[in-house]
Amino acid sequence: MLILGFSAKDTLLATLLFVCGHCGVNAPHQLVKRARRFTLFFIPVLPVGTKYLDTCTACGHVIDVPRGQAEAALAQGR
Repeated sequence: MLILGFSAKDTLLATLLFVCGHCGVNAPHQLVKRARRFTLFFIPVLPVGTKYLDTCTACGHVIDVPRGQAEAALAQGR
């Protein structure tokens, strides 16, 4: 019997301060890189995909961010 599945690892890249497009509050936003992997017997084997997510800390709204925009925001925040 094989045990197959997927796992995800979130890495906080930066915390940026700007106005949320959903709630309109000037609040910190967390920029997170989520890497998904295919697992075999609970061991990560193959990378499946990477997403960049922006989460508003005021309202919790999450949006997908294109890789280029995430890297630009990361460079601008440093």
